[in-house]
Amino acid sequence: MALAKEIMGFSVLEKSSFVTSSNIVLFNNNFRQRTKNHRFCATPVVVCCSDNKRFQRTTPSAAVTDNLVRVAPEKAVRFKVRAVITVRNKTKEDFKETLVRHVDSFADKFGRNVVLQLVSTQVDLRTGTPKKSKETVLRDWSEKSNVKEERVNYTADFVVDSNFGVPGAITVINKHHQEFFMESITIEGFACGPVHFPCSSWVQSTTDLPGKRIFFSNQPYLPSETPAGLRALRQKELRDLRGDGKGVRKLSDRIYDYDVYNDLGNPDKGIDFVRPSLGGEKCPYPRRCRTGRLPSNSDDHAESRVEKPLPMYVPRDEQFEECKANTFSFSRLKGMLHNLLPAITAKFSPKNPDFKGFEQIDSLYSEGLPLNLGTQDKFLEKFPMMKGSRQANLLKYDIPMITSQDKFAWMRDDEFARQAIAGVNPVAIEGLTSFPPVSKLDPELHGPQESALKEEHIIGHLNGMTVQEALEGNKLFIVDYHDIYLPFLDKINAIDGRATYATRTIFFSTPSGTLKPIAIELSLPGPSSRAKRVFTPPVDATTNWLWQLAKAHVCSNDAGAHQLVYHWLRTHACTEPFIIAAHRQLSSMHPIYKLLDPHMRYTLEINALARQNLINADGVIEACFTPGRYCMEISAAAYKNWRFDLEGLPADLIRRGMAVPDSTQPHGVKLLLDDYPYAADGLLIWDAINNWVRTYVNHYYTDSNTVCNDRELQAWYAESINVGHADVRNESWWPRLATSDDLTSILTTIIWLASAQHAALNFGQYPYGGYVPNRPPLMRRLVPDENDPEYVNFLSDPQKYFLASIPSMLQSTKYMAVVDTLSTHSADEEYIGERSNPSIWSGDAEIVEAFYEFSAKIGHIEKEIEERNRDPKLKNRCGAGVLPYELLAPSSGPGATCRGIPNSVTI
Repeated sequence: MALAKEIMGFSVLEKSSFVTSSNIVLFNNNFRQRTKNHRFCATPVVVCCSDNKRFQRTTPSAAVTDNLVRVAPEKAVRFKVRAVITVRNKTKEDFKETLVRHVDSFADKFGRNVVLQLVSTQVDLRTGTPKKSKETVLRDWSEKSNVKEERVNYTADFVVDSNFGVPGAITVINKHHQEFFMESITIEGFACGPVHFPCSSWVQSTTDLPGKRIFFSNQPYLPSETPAGLRALRQKELRDLRGDGKGVRKLSDRIYDYDVYNDLGNPDKGIDFVRPSLGGEKCPYPRRCRTGRLPSNSDDHAESRVEKPLPMYVPRDEQFEECKANTFSFSRLKGMLHNLLPAITAKFSPKNPDFKGFEQIDSLYSEGLPLNLGTQDKFLEKFPMMKGSRQANLLKYDIPMITSQDKFAWMRDDEFARQAIAGVNPVAIEGLTSFPPVSKLDPELHGPQESALKEEHIIGHLNGMTVQEALEGNKLFIVDYHDIYLPFLDKINAIDGRATYATRTIFFSTPSGTLKPIAIELSLPGPSSRAKRVFTPPVDATTNWLWQLAKAHVCSNDAGAHQLVYHWLRTHACTEPFIIAAHRQLSSMHPIYKLLDPHMRYTLEINALARQNLINADGVIEACFTPGRYCMEISAAAYKNWRFDLEGLPADLIRRGMAVPDSTQPHGVKLLLDDYPYAADGLLIWDAINNWVRTYVNHYYTDSNTVCNDRELQAWYAESINVGHADVRNESWWPRLATSDDLTSILTTIIWLASAQHAALNFGQYPYGGYVPNRPPLMRRLVPDENDPEYVNFLSDPQKYFLASIPSMLQSTKYMAVVDTLSTHSADEEYIGERSNPSIWSGDAEIVEAFYEFSAKIGHIEKEIEERNRDPKLKNRCGAGVLPYELLAPSSGPGATCRGIPNSVTI
């Protein structure tokens, strides 16, 4: 009992000179005025602390302790309450960090310590300022400085008056030399029960960030309901996060601001590294987080570069936590080593070598990377670790799932079609409403809008239907990359080692519920006879290889559009402005901030890393994908057609002609392709998110006036549009924010994009693309015809021609290493239906209960998805050699699992 009392702080309280009774006198929040000449005082309550009725450490509750008895007030007294502060240690420190930690431990004994102060929700009526406790210091820092546990609990005692009220905030001053990660604070000893402060933030030294850090309790408040004692702090915290828009940001800063994408190029390295700025009237694009770096030496409009391994600025709390950083660093190291040996091979070879056969691709997974350097074997002798390793089985790649059950699945037409609705990019396919398809490009700039596709190309593949019957029966579908690629083809094909088309692919829905490709159109600019070619399913060996080449070009188009438009633009770049605005305009005590918080984790950091290493000039994306240096221009061109109001799943399915509105259906839409795994599973997740968000929103917003009069909420949405998406701010399609239904729709869309949509588009990249012939990211040769000099070579060895058309060994291994990293979950991933501190993230008990119901619903959905994947009637996800569709299965372990829905865009 003595130990329990010590933990709770009661041994301190019972011996305190501030308390004269064996009972502890605490107070509730009900004020009354005694007389004109007397001060305001809270009505006291007596809390029994007998052995059989003492406080217990329990799950937090908003209810007042049951055994409270009102007594007549005499005068305010002072008493002590105890805080337990949880600090998360680093598991690995460098020498400098260890040295500074020891210095801080020593200095803590002499006053350079961590200082805390409680702030009440109430205002002192005599001074008009918030009630505050006396400042206190965090105890036992020196004694616990060498504790090796990941989490260490420290304590601090506060002295408060009995009319203090309920604590709503804590201020922290870190007088140490080194920052520390404060995970949470719990205050015990108040009549209301434990008060929780979920911090999850780095507390900087005063040498980096002078002043006090502010942490609010877990109790949510709309702006109009903010207790008087917290109003000034609420505004100050937001002002600090906004900054003044000036200066170069330091890594220790916690400032959120906007800028255009003017940091992708590096003009100081030469003309080949110049890239246009994205964002603005000339090239519309979403805004990114501002770093404030100085302009480059050769272009005042281009921000100077920060190259790896130097870090890019993001606000301090947005940086990867240690577990995530270690996973990401290991993946990058693994990728670097996977590229090292092919790079050495290429360096000492007369040219960038092609794969000699499919067996050489297979050996990457079975034997690892061989070191066949011929006369350069002596080079290896300079590296002791590589001596005798001429045929060493080094650095095997994981077997991609696409080949794990059927090594030749990628060659089948039904698998090619299946991946359009259950692969890594299932959001490009559309219902075909008229035939032949027609371009929307300006014919004066890009030639005739008419397609080369004719009825005679497809009529024999419609199971006896006419084309019109197939259209009316919703049996025809299309993946159309004609208008995305055609304006850029001349520039792309002028790049050495690039040769590509703008593609269209027509699919027919078979009676068994699967799709089959029935025609592929490959287009080039210009009026030549080769400008538009149509390929249909093969009838002999020659047309089989031509068909395989045509499919490879479709997959290359798809890989580029997927990465640049559907994945990067629509889930990474377009959500970033909403995240920046949330931190700038929504207090951490705002209910909507608390709802969005887990869905914003790590996104600014991963986007900054992408600007540094992936989408930058000569970065991985330019090196690995067909558009090369024009990758981000294609992404920006697609932004002109982006519409937030159509980014939610039901609206997107209707837009693409894959579903029609139907109020009789559980999700309000009827799929036109019943066995569409992405859509079928996605609607389950969408519906669960939508119901959870609606319950949450309706709890806080009882009418339209509450929504319209919430100044923080309106400022967040307005800034997301007018600043974050400034180039499309005047578009009429932006949803209004006037009712709780409006808010529910907006929030559901944002959460969907950050969680399920990103997961569906991201975590299948290595499982499907790790075997490059299945999904080549670039093509190096056009499809030959009978008039080409290469046609003879094609006829004599079509396999060699195919392998010379897809990426080389060095290009392939570089791409494989990148998508392996992008497909990997870290061990600290938080998945949909999960969140840190699930019982105390909100102080609203009804909302916590509703969240647990949402989490249970996600669990039921996972089981339903498992059952679907075992249903033999669903041939797009079950069958011999068919991969189950698990990209929208909510949970996952770490690694490249091809499943799992993280709460946010974390990779």
